[in-house]
Amino acid sequence: MNHIPKLLISLGLILVVAGVLWQIGGKYLSLGKLPGDFLFQKGNSTFYFPLMTSIIVSIVLSLIFYLVGRFR
Repeated sequence: MNHIPKLLISLGLILVVAGVLWQIGGKYLSLGKLPGDFLFQKGNSTFYFPLMTSIIVSIVLSLIFYLVGRFR
């Protein structure tokens, strides 16, 4: 039972860091507007599929979790 509080604190810190990076990085990195992100507009409807952004976020999170697991 001792590992659950540590896990929750770690997840909270990761979310805070991700939020700060997202807020600051949004000015410099155009996540969501990359080549490979699809935007379809027809009339009043809009469909947005951020394929490339999803791939980049997946790679970054995989590397982070790999490093956390490696040093655990």
